[in-house]
Amino acid sequence: MAKHGKKYNAAKQKVDSAKFYSPEEAVALVKETSITTFDGTMEIHLRMGLDPRQADQMVRDVVVLPNGLGKTVRVLVFAQGEGVAKATEGGADVIADSDEWINKIAGGWTEFDVAIATPDMMGKAGRLGRVLGPRGLMPNPKAGTVVSPDDLPRVIQEAKAGRVEFRLDKTANIHVPLGKISFTKEKLVENLAAFMEAVKKAKPAAAKGTYIKHITLTSTMGPGIKVDPNQAQSMSVAE
Repeated sequence: MAKHGKKYNAAKQKVDSAKFYSPEEAVALVKETSITTFDGTMEIHLRMGLDPRQADQMVRDVVVLPNGLGKTVRVLVFAQGEGVAKATEGGADVIADSDEWINKIAGGWTEFDVAIATPDMMGKAGRLGRVLGPRGLMPNPKAGTVVSPDDLPRVIQEAKAGRVEFRLDKTANIHVPLGKISFTKEKLVENLAAFMEAVKKAKPAAAKGTYIKHITLTSTMGPGIKVDPNQAQSMSVAE
């Protein structure tokens, strides 16, 4: 069993492992127990009452966090023709419009954080599944990353502003970053509220019993902090 260092153990002492904190208390504690020398990230981990083996119980959607993620997001767009101009207009960092780009990515180049494609380029982008799939970079209609040329500027700008994809994994969990530890408590709470609202809206019709079983907030390399699921699900996004 891995041993933790003095910093982690000291931070862990500040957390009552038997307590379910309110969202606001948990966020404040995440900031207080961050132990990294760099600006870490607040993460949320959900244990869902869903069966990932059942197609009608899958959860997959996107949310635009009101305060972003606090990092520069590099966007690559697979486009050709009219899509190239629209991708340029939207501020794409890389436009993969040729076989040269496809071959470069197939060779392992993945210096981007989000990949978006127009439908007419999915034939070529689809050949990159072995490279993009394991990294969660494959464009997908369900995730809103396969869009018409006219929608490219909006989707690119959302990605750069803090558009986050969330999905149920095969262990029935959801893991998402919610912003930098250096954010104010208020901004992190707002991001958390927006995410929880999106998860509630994404609830499958076939879901039975308890939808969200457990919620844990943590900082990069910091201790986990349990959040009261009922309070978290009652959060609302300020107008």
